[in-house]
Amino acid sequence: MPATSVTHGPFLGHLTPSSARVWARCSEPGRYSLVAHGPGAELVSVAEAKRENDDTIVWDLSGLEPSTRYRYEIRQEARTLFSAADASFTTPPPQTTPSVLRLVFGSCAREEEGDRAVWRRMAALNPHAVVLLGDCPYIDSTDLTVQRTRYGEFAAVTEFAELLRSRPLYATWDDHDFGANDTNGLLPGKEFAQQAFIEYHANPSYGDGREGVYTKFRMGGVEVFLLDTRYFAATAPSPIADGPTLLGTAQWEWLRDGLRASDAPFKLLASGLIWNGAVRPGKPDHWDSYPEEREAIFRFLGEERISGVVLMGGDIHRTRVLRYDTRELVGYPLTELVTSPIHAGVIVEANTPHPALIHDSGEPHAFLFMTVDTTVSPPTLYARFENAAGRELYSLTLDSAELTAA
Repeated sequence: MPATSVTHGPFLGHLTPSSARVWARCSEPGRYSLVAHGPGAELVSVAEAKRENDDTIVWDLSGLEPSTRYRYEIRQEARTLFSAADASFTTPPPQTTPSVLRLVFGSCAREEEGDRAVWRRMAALNPHAVVLLGDCPYIDSTDLTVQRTRYGEFAAVTEFAELLRSRPLYATWDDHDFGANDTNGLLPGKEFAQQAFIEYHANPSYGDGREGVYTKFRMGGVEVFLLDTRYFAATAPSPIADGPTLLGTAQWEWLRDGLRASDAPFKLLASGLIWNGAVRPGKPDHWDSYPEEREAIFRFLGEERISGVVLMGGDIHRTRVLRYDTRELVGYPLTELVTSPIHAGVIVEANTPHPALIHDSGEPHAFLFMTVDTTVSPPTLYARFENAAGRELYSLTLDSAELTAA
């Protein structure tokens, strides 16, 4: 009988100054230990891989020191199953400590060579975290076996695994990993898509614990709200506006409360869907199909004087930047950053005009590199779109002072 092994991963998940999550898939059910080695200390977390969870496992480490490097390995009893020179992570400093944070964002990825080049380029930039906005991978089924198989194939890409061995992955889904192209929350079998997503990620949280996969995380000067624009879409009337809902009641309340509580200089509202309707002809799949709920969110930002908000999207196989004249509703212009695709499939027909559009490019193997600097006053957010070769497609800088209601 083959020896028990780690078949996928390990990948780093949610990381804070005092805690870390680590994900892996093992070849057999059982109890496994994650052992982290820090300066003068060894920390151990024990968790169980179960057949009903496809033998995936997430370890939670606590009691870590901020700004500290830890090496880790996976053991089963006394036997080491996984150890590697790059199996390590460094905890971030406390949120209030001035810092320069590097993040990479992408969407729409396959397992092809061009995509692998993107993962290599991301690794060369040495980001503090990787954020994926859906269609990673393409699944197009809610069959649980198909879902698990596709996540496993995606996780097995060497360059992807190497990227995530030492830095956290945060993710939400879009239509193809949810289950079908341009679909909504009425899709049969969505509970199986949710199950597989949870099994193959180590996010901070997954919706309200029962439905959806929305989550958020804070690093340095930015708080990222990863929205779920699939699970609840078109399933009920909107709780905040006329028309159908996109976010659903529980997610809206979570977003509202999170924005009110956030003291991050920048707050990213990120979803697979883009926040406008400038898409290829006949495509109904965007925030502009839910205009009343989008406007209600913008109005909430203005009424509550929520500063520092930047919009993000993916999905449309274009790199785009839009700046909306939302001064009356929000108090300042909202900027939207759209990054897609990591794969080669550019959609020419999606180069659609929009009055807010300030940049469009159709470039394969594209992603977004973001730097958030709180060592300067006011804090700045620098966004650079580039391709797998490192060529710049477009860049811009925002400072927190210009994202504040006058």
